[in-house]
Amino acid sequence: MPPKILIVDDEPGIVELLQSYFAAEYQVLTANSGQEALQKAAAGPDLILLDINMPDLDGLSVCRQLRAHINCPILFLTARIEGSDKITGFAAGADDYIVKPFDLDELAARVQAHLRREQRRTDKTAARFFGELTIDYQSRQVMVQGQTVELSRREFEIVELLSLHPGQVFDREHIYEAIWGIDAAGSSDTIMEHIRKIRGKLAAHTSRSYIATVWGVGYKWLG
Repeated sequence: MPPKILIVDDEPGIVELLQSYFAAEYQVLTANSGQEALQKAAAGPDLILLDINMPDLDGLSVCRQLRAHINCPILFLTARIEGSDKITGFAAGADDYIVKPFDLDELAARVQAHLRREQRRTDKTAARFFGELTIDYQSRQVMVQGQTVELSRREFEIVELLSLHPGQVFDREHIYEAIWGIDAAGSSDTIMEHIRKIRGKLAAHTSRSYIATVWGVGYKWLG
């Protein structure tokens, strides 16, 4: 599945230009305001292109709120060029700073570089430890204090998706598309049943909760 990019800008022309440019290689989500960006971010983008100067909720505020929930690269798009503005942007949680007007090919190269960096970071992670729980991504095993928790393939893939992005909220539709595929003939309602089974299997080994329900939104991993 190609990486998912969220493009956020209050200028429709820029959004349309970037959407058309990136659509051949990436899944593209768009938002025309800061508030809409926060809603679309629930879909779990792999990278966000975020305009700073927006009327309802500026990009700096959006970035700060997103950083409480997601870890993906955030690249600011802005006409500001002062050094102090760049420092403010990085302090808000941005990973890069791209000044308008920009060259599309250079922007694409920046996007690819950040996505490659994220992929290398993920690939190097053979296992993660969450208190008494260990997830070995190479052997596809979940263990609590050395005891294996028997999960089905789909159950492990859900745990893998959530645990690789602790604190990030995923809605049911995003989890379903990521695991079953965007063209799968089924319903995202199955996610609730799989989460229930995962929780039950973990509860047999530990009293700690690892998957939290964010009511009205989705689920997140408690790292």
